[in-house]
Amino acid sequence: MQYENPLYMAEDAGAADLLAGGRLQLGVSRGSPEQVIDGYKYFGYVPDEGSSDAEMARDHTAAFLTAIEGTRFAQPNPRPMFPNPPGLLGIEPQSTGLRDRIWWGAGTRATAEWTAQQGMNLMSSTLLTEDTGIPFHQLQAEQIQRFRDTWREAGHEREPRVSVSRSIFALVDDRDRAYFGGRADSDQVGIIDNVKARFGRTYAAEPDELIAQLREDEAIAAADTLLLTVPNQLGVDYNAHVIESILTQVAPELGWR
Repeated sequence: MQYENPLYMAEDAGAADLLAGGRLQLGVSRGSPEQVIDGYKYFGYVPDEGSSDAEMARDHTAAFLTAIEGTRFAQPNPRPMFPNPPGLLGIEPQSTGLRDRIWWGAGTRATAEWTAQQGMNLMSSTLLTEDTGIPFHQLQAEQIQRFRDTWREAGHEREPRVSVSRSIFALVDDRDRAYFGGRADSDQVGIIDNVKARFGRTYAAEPDELIAQLREDEAIAAADTLLLTVPNQLGVDYNAHVIESILTQVAPELGWR
C-alpha cells in the first residue's frame, strides 16, 4: 500500500468485484522488502515529516477502506457536466460486501492485532519478521490467536477469516524426488531490513510422512484457509501436478476441503 493511490485502488477493486460477481478476495499489505531504496517516492508518495513508510501504508489503507465502505466525502461541482445525486460524493462503483473480503498480510504478532482492529481478514505467509526462538508454526499460531483475541475485543459482528501459506510437495514420482527429495528442511532465521526474521520450512516427503508432518503444524490447524506456494519457474504442467498431488494424496487424509 506504500505505492497505491487508495481512491484509485478502491475504484478498481469495486469494478473487479462486480465483474467477478462478488467473488473478489483482495489481499493487501505494507509491501515486501524492496528492490530499490524508498521505491514509493518514484510513485509520488513520501511519508509525512516524522512519519514512516509503514505508517504511510496504513494511512493509505485507512483511506481505501473508508472509500469501499461507501463513505461520501467529496464536495460536488455546482455546475457538473452530468447530474449528481444529492449530497457529498464517493468513489464509484461500489460493491456490496467487498469490505468483508479484504485481507491484510501481517508479518508480526503486533501487526496481526492491528489487522483485527481494522476489521480485515488475516493473511500470514511463510515469513514472520520477528523471532522468539520457537518453531515458525508455533509463532504463527500465536500470531493467529492474538488476531482472534483482538478481533473479539474489538466487537466486530462477523467472524474473521485467517489464511496461512505453505510450501508443500508430495513426493510421488521421480520429478518430485529430483526437485525436492533428500531435504532435511527446517526453519531459517536471518536478518531482513535490519530485523531478525523467521522463515518457515518447506514440507517435502512421501505422502504418508507428509500427512504426519502436517498434522503437527499448529498454525495450519488454527487457520481456516491454506494457500499453497508453488515454484512457478518449473512451469504450468509441473505445478498442476504439484497441486493435484496435494489434493488427491494429502488433503483427504487431513480433512481439507
